Amino acid sequence: MRSVLVALVLVVGCGGQKPVPKRLVVEGDLGSWKYRRFQGPLLDVEVWIANNKGEAYSASYITSEAEKRGKIEDKDLVNVTVTSYEKPDGVVRETVKLVRRLAQEKGYQVDEEKISGVRALTIKGPAEAWVMWPSKTHVVKVGGQGRTSVPGSVVEDYGDRYPSKLPGGSLEGPLPAGPEEKPKGSEPPKYDPNNPQANPDHYDPNRVKIPEKKVEPDAPPPDKKQPKKK
Repeated sequence: MRSVLVALVLVVGCGGQKPVPKRLVVEGDLGSWKYRRFQGPLLDVEVWIANNKGEAYSASYITSEAEKRGKIEDKDLVNVTVTSYEKPDGVVRETVKLVRRLAQEKGYQVDEEKISGVRALTIKGPAEAWVMWPSKTHVVKVGGQGRTSVPGSVVEDYGDRYPSKLPGGSLEGPLPAGPEEKPKGSEPPKYDPNNPQANPDHYDPNRVKIPEKKVEPDAPPPDKKQPKKK
């Protein structure tokens, strides 16, 4: 009985979400992909969010075959960039907005797919392939130049550490809510007499001052001559 309980504890303990690395990216091998280089912090982030500072870290991995032959080609290299933000506000919305902008540019083909169980946005150009998805306070990007696809095993590992928050139909439906949008049912702003704002849902006629209309004297008939001034 005791051995069964111990086995159960081990199974439960081994499950669940993988931990987020100290420097955001995995500084170690991912199966057949061999860790090679780390960069960061990078302040020039790709997904910029107003009033929400981001900081990015990246790692590069090569295939075990490339390591053996001592020569690296584009197809043998994959890069991962993880951007961390101070708060979740706007992370999903701005990621979707960025990919939508890329979709409008010539040469880019974007789509929404599930890769190794991770709901993500795919971005393919003439000589590059990327996968991107938003997590709670992070944005993950996997891929590289000269690639035609992105390795699912790398996406899966990072997806376990950074669960995707991308809603289904994000490329075709309305943009996800952002911090600039007020939720429905929120309280209207308090009335400020020095800076009145239009509020058609809570109109108060007692607070509206209508300027008095000035009455102009009637103009004389056009055929009636006016006396000349002396």
